[in-house]
Amino acid sequence: MPNTNIHGSIVDVSGLRVGHHTLSERLTGCSVVLAPDGAVGAVDVRGAAPGTRETDLLDPANLVDKVHAVVLSGGSAFGLDAATGVVRWLDEHRIGFETGHGRVPIVPAAVLFDLAVVRPGDNPKARPGAAAGYAACEAATAAPPAAGNVGAGAGACVGKLFGLERCMKGGIGNASVRVGPWVVGALVACNAVGDVMDPTTGQVLAGARTADGKNLLDTQRALLQGERGSRPLAGTNTTIGVVATNATLTKAQAKRLTMSAHDGLARSIRPAHTTLDGDTLFALATGTEVGPVDLMLLTVMAAEAAALATMDAIRQAHCITTQWGLVPSAAARPT
Repeated sequence: MPNTNIHGSIVDVSGLRVGHHTLSERLTGCSVVLAPDGAVGAVDVRGAAPGTRETDLLDPANLVDKVHAVVLSGGSAFGLDAATGVVRWLDEHRIGFETGHGRVPIVPAAVLFDLAVVRPGDNPKARPGAAAGYAACEAATAAPPAAGNVGAGAGACVGKLFGLERCMKGGIGNASVRVGPWVVGALVACNAVGDVMDPTTGQVLAGARTADGKNLLDTQRALLQGERGSRPLAGTNTTIGVVATNATLTKAQAKRLTMSAHDGLARSIRPAHTTLDGDTLFALATGTEVGPVDLMLLTVMAAEAAALATMDAIRQAHCITTQWGLVPSAAARPT
């Protein structure tokens, strides 16, 4: 019987390193997954309001088959500039696609909206830029990365359909699943308009609260019962992440991996992939395991890892105080 084990983080996939940078001026930041030796990349965008960079080249029909880093960032569209710093860091370390006239780093990126998250004394104009991306690379290691209110998850919140004053804290989380020689890991920054739940129990972990702030509302149930929220602007919510495996995959197979990983988001976020979210997941295949590939197994593992990482993002988050009041976390919310 195969040895199956759930543990750890995305760096359980050999060949990857992760670094975070969190700004001190405002609760925002960026995270980078480095693949110095290159990894076969893919992307699947399910939300209707994405903010991304370098996604077209990940299409299986297009030329470049390996990427050298993936950036997840806060700061909305401003945060895409963090990838510039990652490109500069990779260039300084001579990592990139060989053109015959120098190496060009391939760095896809996705952003989430956290511009509304301002604590007393913060600079509301502070956003992750090139310096933040460079700093995240400098901080990257193969050690299990921090989770919760760090990097791209620093300003993430969930359950915002009924107003920011009733939301809860989101964050960034990790998980990995191992079956025999295969490992699939995930890193997810959860900033969903919907609630986050444990799919094994059906329990809502964090999300919109009742008007008195004392209980969880259950956004999906409230919508189905006819309640209507404050309708946040499209693009102000998003769950972004990376799923990775040690398997040797083609770009088309990596695409199937990220498509299945979205099933994990749909299990753990309710509702998911809405018109108000820009849900985007990348896949990386490092190819350090060269045996025959069981793609069906890997896709099942990817969905599980994505769901576990989403829950980890919520469970590792902690409360913050913003201009609209206290934003409680799953670990410490009003009872």
